[in-house]
Amino acid sequence: MITAHLPSRYVLARSQGWFGAVLVAAVIGAVFPDVDLIAFYLIDDRAVHHHRYWVHAPAFALFVSAALYTVAALAAPKWTAPVLAFGAAWIMHILFDSVAGGIMWLWPVSTELHMLFPVAPRHGVHFLVAFLTYWTMVFEALIWLAAIWFWRKARSDV
Repeated sequence: MITAHLPSRYVLARSQGWFGAVLVAAVIGAVFPDVDLIAFYLIDDRAVHHHRYWVHAPAFALFVSAALYTVAALAAPKWTAPVLAFGAAWIMHILFDSVAGGIMWLWPVSTELHMLFPVAPRHGVHFLVAFLTYWTMVFEALIWLAAIWFWRKARSDV
Protein backbone atom coordinates (compact mmCIF):
# COMPACT_ATOMS: atom_id res chain seq x y z
CA MET A 1 0.00 0.00 0.00
CA ILE A 2 1.24 3.41 -0.92
CA THR A 3 -1.63 5.80 -0.18
CA ALA A 4 -4.23 3.89 1.86
CA HIS A 5 -2.61 3.49 5.29
CA LEU A 6 -4.15 6.62 6.76
CA PRO A 7 -7.63 6.34 5.22
CA SER A 8 -7.86 2.62 6.03
CA ARG A 9 -7.33 3.28 9.74
CA TYR A 10 -9.86 6.09 9.58
CA VAL A 11 -12.31 3.56 8.13
CA LEU A 12 -11.37 1.11 10.91
CA ALA A 13 -11.89 3.75 13.60
CA ARG A 14 -15.18 5.02 12.25
CA SER A 15 -16.56 1.53 11.57
CA GLN A 16 -15.82 0.64 15.20
CA GLY A 17 -17.35 3.86 16.52
CA TRP A 18 -14.00 5.14 17.77
CA PHE A 19 -13.58 8.85 18.36
CA GLY A 20 -11.37 11.21 20.34
CA ALA A 21 -8.10 9.79 21.63
CA VAL A 22 -8.87 6.33 20.23
CA LEU A 23 -9.39 7.71 16.72
CA VAL A 24 -6.21 9.79 16.98
CA ALA A 25 -4.23 6.78 18.21
CA ALA A 26 -5.47 4.67 15.29
CA VAL A 27 -4.50 7.35 12.79
CA ILE A 28 -1.04 7.75 14.35
CA GLY A 29 -0.58 3.97 14.40
CA ALA A 30 -1.53 3.92 10.72
CA VAL A 31 1.54 5.87 9.69
CA PHE A 32 3.89 5.08 12.60
CA PRO A 33 5.80 2.26 10.85
CA ASP A 34 6.83 4.65 8.10
CA VAL A 35 8.92 6.72 10.53
CA ASP A 36 11.64 4.40 9.27
CA LEU A 37 11.64 6.45 6.06
CA ILE A 38 13.55 9.13 7.97
CA ALA A 39 16.44 6.72 8.50
CA PHE A 40 15.95 5.27 5.01
CA TYR A 41 16.45 8.62 3.29
CA LEU A 42 18.49 10.72 5.74
CA ILE A 43 20.79 8.23 7.45
CA ASP A 44 21.17 5.07 5.36
CA ASP A 45 21.03 6.79 1.95
CA ARG A 46 18.45 4.19 0.80
CA ALA A 47 20.97 1.35 1.26
CA VAL A 48 18.52 -0.77 3.32
CA HIS A 49 14.91 -1.36 2.24
CA HIS A 50 12.74 0.44 4.76
CA HIS A 51 10.66 -2.71 5.37
CA ARG A 52 13.78 -4.23 6.96
CA TYR A 53 13.69 -1.78 9.87
CA TRP A 54 12.33 -2.92 13.23
CA VAL A 55 9.06 -0.96 12.94
CA HIS A 56 8.02 -3.15 10.00
CA ALA A 57 8.77 -6.44 11.79
CA PRO A 58 5.48 -8.06 12.91
CA ALA A 59 7.01 -9.77 15.94
CA PHE A 60 8.44 -6.47 17.15
CA ALA A 61 5.14 -4.65 16.57
CA LEU A 62 3.23 -7.32 18.51
CA PHE A 63 5.75 -7.30 21.37
CA VAL A 64 5.77 -3.50 21.71
CA SER A 65 1.98 -3.29 21.39
CA ALA A 66 1.52 -5.94 24.09
CA ALA A 67 4.04 -4.21 26.36
CA LEU A 68 2.34 -0.81 25.89
CA TYR A 69 -1.06 -2.35 26.56
CA THR A 70 0.20 -4.03 29.74
CA VAL A 71 1.73 -0.78 31.02
CA ALA A 72 -1.45 1.14 30.21
CA ALA A 73 -3.65 -1.49 31.89
CA LEU A 74 -1.55 -1.36 35.05
CA ALA A 75 -0.71 2.34 35.23
CA ALA A 76 -3.43 4.22 33.35
CA PRO A 77 -6.43 2.06 32.38
CA LYS A 78 -8.13 4.93 30.55
CA TRP A 79 -5.35 4.66 27.92
CA THR A 80 -5.89 0.98 27.14
CA ALA A 81 -8.35 1.69 24.32
CA PRO A 82 -6.06 4.21 22.53
CA VAL A 83 -3.08 1.89 22.99
CA LEU A 84 -5.08 -1.01 21.56
CA ALA A 85 -6.15 1.14 18.59
CA PHE A 86 -2.54 2.22 17.99
CA GLY A 87 -1.31 -1.38 18.07
CA ALA A 88 -4.12 -2.60 15.81
CA ALA A 89 -3.39 0.16 13.30
CA TRP A 90 0.35 -0.62 13.41
CA ILE A 91 -0.31 -4.31 12.70
CA MET A 92 -2.77 -3.40 9.94
CA HIS A 93 -0.07 -1.23 8.34
CA ILE A 94 2.23 -4.24 8.22
CA LEU A 95 -0.55 -6.46 6.85
CA PHE A 96 -1.32 -3.93 4.13
CA ASP A 97 2.37 -3.63 3.26
CA SER A 98 2.39 -7.40 2.76
CA VAL A 99 0.07 -7.16 -0.23
CA ALA A 100 2.61 -5.80 -2.71
CA GLY A 101 5.61 -4.97 -0.52
CA GLY A 102 7.83 -7.38 1.35
CA ILE A 103 7.59 -7.85 5.12
CA MET A 104 9.88 -9.91 7.38
CA TRP A 105 7.13 -12.19 8.65
CA LEU A 106 9.60 -14.72 10.08
CA TRP A 107 11.84 -12.19 11.86
CA PRO A 108 13.90 -12.72 14.04
CA VAL A 109 14.40 -16.19 12.58
CA SER A 110 14.69 -14.88 9.02
CA THR A 111 15.06 -11.48 7.39
CA GLU A 112 13.53 -12.64 4.11
CA LEU A 113 10.81 -10.33 2.80
CA HIS A 114 7.45 -11.98 2.03
CA MET A 115 4.64 -10.47 -0.05
CA LEU A 116 1.43 -11.68 -1.65
CA PHE A 117 1.79 -10.00 -5.04
CA PRO A 118 5.29 -8.92 -6.08
CA VAL A 119 5.37 -5.78 -8.21
CA ALA A 120 7.84 -6.52 -10.99
CA PRO A 121 10.23 -3.68 -11.75
CA ARG A 122 9.68 -2.20 -15.18
CA HIS A 123 12.61 -0.89 -17.17
CA GLY A 124 12.61 2.88 -17.36
CA VAL A 125 9.70 3.26 -14.92
CA HIS A 126 10.21 4.74 -11.44
CA PHE A 127 9.21 2.27 -8.71
CA LEU A 128 6.53 4.64 -7.46
CA VAL A 129 4.91 4.77 -10.90
CA ALA A 130 5.07 0.96 -11.03
CA PHE A 131 3.19 0.75 -7.72
CA LEU A 132 0.67 3.45 -8.62
CA THR A 133 -0.20 1.64 -11.86
CA TYR A 134 -0.35 -1.85 -10.31
CA TRP A 135 -3.77 -3.53 -10.03
CA THR A 136 -3.72 -3.35 -6.21
CA MET A 137 -4.33 0.40 -6.52
CA VAL A 138 -7.98 -0.54 -7.11
CA PHE A 139 -8.12 -1.66 -3.45
CA GLU A 140 -6.49 1.59 -2.36
CA ALA A 141 -9.06 3.56 -4.35
CA LEU A 142 -11.89 1.61 -2.68
CA ILE A 143 -10.40 2.34 0.75
CA TRP A 144 -10.24 6.03 -0.11
CA LEU A 145 -13.87 5.96 -1.22
CA ALA A 146 -14.88 4.27 2.04
CA ALA A 147 -12.94 6.84 4.06
CA ILE A 148 -14.61 9.70 2.20
CA TRP A 149 -18.00 8.08 2.80
CA PHE A 150 -17.32 7.76 6.57
CA TRP A 151 -16.01 11.33 6.72
CA ARG A 152 -19.05 12.74 4.92
CA LYS A 153 -21.37 10.64 7.09
CA ALA A 154 -19.66 11.96 10.26
CA ARG A 155 -20.02 15.54 9.02
CA SER A 156 -23.70 15.09 8.18
CA ASP A 157 -24.42 13.59 11.62
CA VAL A 158 -23.27 16.79 13.35
